[in-house]
Amino acid sequence: MTREDQHTDLKSLRTVTGKSADWAALAQDCVCFANGAGGRLLIGIEDGQTLPPSDQVVPPELLDRLRKRIGELTVNVQALPSVQQAANGGQFIELVIERSAAVASTRDGRYFLRVGDTCQPVLGDDVLRLANERPGRPWEAMDSGVPRSAVDADKLAAFVQGIAASGRVKDSVKEKGADALLTHYGLAADTPKGPCLTRLGVLLLGRTQDRRALGTAPLVQAIKYDELGQKINKWVWDDCTLSPVELVDAVWREVPDFRESYEVAEGLYRRQVPAYDEKVVRELLVNALVHRPYTQQGDIYLNLHPQRLAVVNPGRLPLGVTPRNLLHASRRRNEGLARVFHDLGLMEREGSGFDLMYDRLLSQGRPAPLPEEGADWFKVTIERRIAKPEVMRLLTQADERFQLTQRERITLGILAQSEGMTARELKAVLETEGGDDVAVWLGRLPSLALVQTVGRTQGTRYFVDPALLQGAQLIQPTTLARIEPYRLKELIREDLRRYPDSSSADINQRIGAEIPLKSFKRALDDLIIAGQVSYAGERRWRRYRLSGPSA
Repeated sequence: MTREDQHTDLKSLRTVTGKSADWAALAQDCVCFANGAGGRLLIGIEDGQTLPPSDQVVPPELLDRLRKRIGELTVNVQALPSVQQAANGGQFIELVIERSAAVASTRDGRYFLRVGDTCQPVLGDDVLRLANERPGRPWEAMDSGVPRSAVDADKLAAFVQGIAASGRVKDSVKEKGADALLTHYGLAADTPKGPCLTRLGVLLLGRTQDRRALGTAPLVQAIKYDELGQKINKWVWDDCTLSPVELVDAVWREVPDFRESYEVAEGLYRRQVPAYDEKVVRELLVNALVHRPYTQQGDIYLNLHPQRLAVVNPGRLPLGVTPRNLLHASRRRNEGLARVFHDLGLMEREGSGFDLMYDRLLSQGRPAPLPEEGADWFKVTIERRIAKPEVMRLLTQADERFQLTQRERITLGILAQSEGMTARELKAVLETEGGDDVAVWLGRLPSLALVQTVGRTQGTRYFVDPALLQGAQLIQPTTLARIEPYRLKELIREDLRRYPDSSSADINQRIGAEIPLKSFKRALDDLIIAGQVSYAGERRWRRYRLSGPSA
């Protein structure tokens, strides 16, 4: 399945043929990819589709015309078009755009950059930032002058073991020897002086003295303050003995505040909750280490206040990413380092780190993380205490009952901590664009009666029923016994998404044994007739799964 993302964009064949051809827009897209990490344009696949029309044929002369027009309309853009055939027999053009060694632009002097799945113009002083952030050769790949034999043996052994134990890499990678892994991850390269470690290799696997000689190896300070803002404790990792991979565990392990907890009242009971969620703190540390500019000196600060933690990183966000679009924009500053962290299981996939933090914090009844950007720093603040324990209870019950998606949990957490929001306000908080995006984030929340609505269009107001926050039962047996057919079908579909090839008895038990058997079977039969559910086997051996667009 082909989807638009940071490295892929879909275009209609009409973009480059006939009277509706829009070569200027195509040139902008090529510049976007060239100024980013490179990418590909799939010309001949309409937006929202995954395949071209089955009878579509690409004229052979179109490839030469593409090369010529892109060369005429752009500067420092290398585009390689080729004709591909899809699984349905239809043809389309795959236009591969390499990452430009210099800043790319259109012939009329305009600059663009690919951020997430959008093309954004680069204006004013940001043009100079773009030039400064794009050296002809990435910092990670530069030769350090340190011979390959100077690698730290213990760090190399731990790295090889971590890759071998990872569930995120192919078996063919796990089977590589140590030398082959260094080359595979860009940690070593052949130079005129012989095999040497790259700067990324020294940063991750080099000796202490070589890492210190880089001049920009990350240094971390954790400083604790009292209620008056006075420093009362300090932990420092500034001797360059630890690689960025090792720093994550060291900081979490050595700061005692991260293992503190307190009690939260839940009716007649009390629940022990951690002062700081481990996954959130680790994600903050990983973001600070992976996305910082390694051409700029500066310490990473963890400022521990009585009621909050602020992580301050040197350098600004990558160009095109702002505190307002962190949930949607995705742009890696250090590709090689991010790849190593991901393959070692230390970070989420691209663009999902802040989603995870929003999800974890809001699900616990805490405020969302607060991102801020200054002239030469970026800061993220999270709260220590749970602002609304009732929100934590609601999110826990709702997720256990309906297996909410990450977006649904985030949206429900935001609305539960407010007194309601209009569609416009919710769009602003979720940083969405377009009329349908709020509906995507709301998902099944309205149909499950977790979110109520009043009003219409942009004046629609979304809110959580106060009775749910005050301890009302999320789903009572009498409610399920009289559940509406469309809600029952949605419950069945969601259950089969998570548990394909299930028996009808297992499905009924999971979504609610109190649902009348006749109602359950009628809903299941309707889904089969509609082509949304299929089955294999007969009688007691029959198993069901999603089919068609629902799968």
